[in-house]
Amino acid sequence: MKVGKLLLGLASGAAAGIAAGLLFAPKKGSETRKQIADTTNDYVNDAKGKVENAKSSLEHKLESLKAKKNAMTADSKAEEAAYNTKAKVNDAIS
Repeated sequence: MKVGKLLLGLASGAAAGIAAGLLFAPKKGSETRKQIADTTNDYVNDAKGKVENAKSSLEHKLESLKAKKNAMTADSKAEEAAYNTKAKVNDAIS
């Protein structure tokens, strides 16, 4: 059996189960729709929160990397200035 047919069968079975569950549910349709909407909103809000947390984490990491880069650049400039100063002193002595 091919994987595609298996997945199609599983998806069809799940859809039929959901449809049957909704049709034979003991609640009114309006209550069921409200429950579905509330659950969907909960999932969406949860996903938004996770995305915001990931975004915030990435922003903090990016700021940290920028700070490290700036520190390394400052160190490089200080080393270059020290090297140039030594070279000038050596040239003046020679």
